[in-house]
Amino acid sequence: MDLVPALREPLKKVLGPATAKVMAEHLGLHTVGDLLHHYPRRYEERGQLTHLADLPMDEHVTVVAQVADARLHTFASSKAPRGKGQRLEVTITDGSGRLQLVFFGNGVHKPHKELLPGTRAMFAGKVSVFNRRLQLAHPAYELLRGDGDGDETVESWAGALIPLYPATAKLESWKLAKAIQTVLPSAQEAVDPLPDSLREGRGLVSLPEALLKIHRPHTKADIEDARARLKWDEAFVLQVALARRRHAETQLPAVPRKPSPDGLLTAFDDRLPFTLTDGQRKVSREIFDDLATDHPMHRLLQGEVGSGKTMVALRAMLAVVDAGGQAVLLAPTEVLAQQHHRSVVEMMGELAEGGMLGGAEHATKVVLLTGSMGAAARRQALLDLATGEAGIVIGTHALIEDKVQFHDLGLVVVDEQHRFGVEQRDALRGKGKQPPHLLVMTATPIPRTVAMTVFGDLETSVLDQLPAGRSPIASHVVPAADKPHFLARAWERVREEVSNGHQAYVVCPRIGDEDDPKKGAGQSAEGDAEKRPPLAVLDVAEQLAEGPLRGLRVEVLHGRMQPDDKDAVMRRFAAGETDVLVATTVIEVGVNVPNATAMVIMDADRFGVSQLHQLRGRVGRGSAPGLCLLVTEMPEASAARQRLNAVAGTLDGFELSRIDLEQRREGDVLGQAQSGARTSLRVLAVIEDEEIIAEARREAAAVVAADPELTGLPELRTALDALLDEEREQYLEKG
Repeated sequence: MDLVPALREPLKKVLGPATAKVMAEHLGLHTVGDLLHHYPRRYEERGQLTHLADLPMDEHVTVVAQVADARLHTFASSKAPRGKGQRLEVTITDGSGRLQLVFFGNGVHKPHKELLPGTRAMFAGKVSVFNRRLQLAHPAYELLRGDGDGDETVESWAGALIPLYPATAKLESWKLAKAIQTVLPSAQEAVDPLPDSLREGRGLVSLPEALLKIHRPHTKADIEDARARLKWDEAFVLQVALARRRHAETQLPAVPRKPSPDGLLTAFDDRLPFTLTDGQRKVSREIFDDLATDHPMHRLLQGEVGSGKTMVALRAMLAVVDAGGQAVLLAPTEVLAQQHHRSVVEMMGELAEGGMLGGAEHATKVVLLTGSMGAAARRQALLDLATGEAGIVIGTHALIEDKVQFHDLGLVVVDEQHRFGVEQRDALRGKGKQPPHLLVMTATPIPRTVAMTVFGDLETSVLDQLPAGRSPIASHVVPAADKPHFLARAWERVREEVSNGHQAYVVCPRIGDEDDPKKGAGQSAEGDAEKRPPLAVLDVAEQLAEGPLRGLRVEVLHGRMQPDDKDAVMRRFAAGETDVLVATTVIEVGVNVPNATAMVIMDADRFGVSQLHQLRGRVGRGSAPGLCLLVTEMPEASAARQRLNAVAGTLDGFELSRIDLEQRREGDVLGQAQSGARTSLRVLAVIEDEEIIAEARREAAAVVAADPELTGLPELRTALDALLDEEREQYLEKG
């Protein structure tokens, strides 16, 4: 069934090419349906104005207010030397505060005629500060006339509630409102994706009614009805898509992989110098149960930094090798692939020496395959894969190239999944005779609802205990601008750790030298700290080596170094030959040096909450306690400082991921996990609407179980096709 033609109508036919072009370029809106689903951000009541007192700096705002006074000044300037320059200053008020508007030059004539004291209007512009007062320079405005002079504005603003839309400088909110007014009659033709039984059972209004009420509400209850309905649409259609994916996966054939009772896995467990945590045991059981079935496992393994995920993944790989298959571990970077390879070979000992003298009887070969390997080593590695000699393969996406052939691929483990695109995952999957089992590991704790939304096609296992012997990490914010002596003390602490035989990391946001300093600057427009470019590895390393850390062995590590050089630096650090490693976030994932106990993060406010948590997880990996110092020049009251205080205040990654989500817009979080596809969530808030998402997931599973092809629900199929059109296909493919 085709999508309703009225809603697929291109905007350029309905609104004209110029407006349509701006909507497409700046808001991603292409059809009448897109525009109808561009919902108001909030509503203004005619009698009640935006609090001018609370306007955010540097943001594009729309306010409804009344003109208090207007003054025209003349002045002399280089362009108008005879005192003929004109400046119109208009003060508007809403009872809570006042705001200055300024117009210059030829732009003063129209507002001078129209913005008379007592006039009410909507104003849109960017908030700036001049002479310590907030102002809008040259704002766009729309008069709100209530005098029945036949003007179209009377029609448009007849409702008591004025919708304010997410707008851009090129297209003000009221222009969007007028465009929506033009296409609103088409809402009657919107196809309702919710099954009648579900809609009636939950007392939800129909889709055409919801669209009318969200764009032209008469009362606040209208807005509530509309939002409740539209949230269900988003949650339900998305969960049906995910449920169908899960259902399709269960229809695929896979080779069941059961470990032999006294094979490689048993031999490995016998040589472990410690006992597994209860969490590791429980998650391993879930994975082994999945591996034993005849359809492919699809599991997401979430584990706190340092909770022993790699150990769980390695045991799953050994189980598959036991059952005659091969297992692959995909890492996002060469540094990580090499690190994984080293630690797996160390953990396995003689069990990793299959086919070699001195290898144990159940041993297999563990092969590393990366893009920068020499030709001879690469040829040997490819041969070991093709013959099945190598049971375990560790590598980067070099493993996905056409040339790479496996003897019998049984399990794919993807580390830090958000760095792998869809095509890569599918290409790797195609390398098995039948689809291999899939285990995705992430150390970024994901709140349950986000997991249900972004990774809804995967079953989830969570490791939330730290292995015995892991040490606590003390975290502190170092306010370098307010208290410079705190920073001096931070470097003393680093020297103390080194004199006790330990090592330290110093992390900076930028590499330095030919890096463009403007790139990272000004991310959060808060005071002078943001005016300078972010601190760079090369500069900081030099300053430390000549200053506070003189005499210590300081090295640098960053992404622009040659792979061999990176590996050499990591090896020296791991071997204890370097005291302090000054690095970018290349050390964020998976780097494991138990002797490193301290980390100083420079310009910590330039990193996200979960990134800081990841970085911090690199210390405290041995028996000595860890220390993480978050250095910032942000003022006490800033949002950036509150974020850092939250990170310093808890080691619970799940708690931090909630804070992170509440502070950022959902779109960012989902967007990142959707490999850049724009988020399909407009009214659904992943954290607040936990109940709706969980209920929608249950309803969707029931609908798909009863009718996998949705033959009885053509409207739902139509909505699914719209969600899964080309540009958003990756969104569901991403896991």
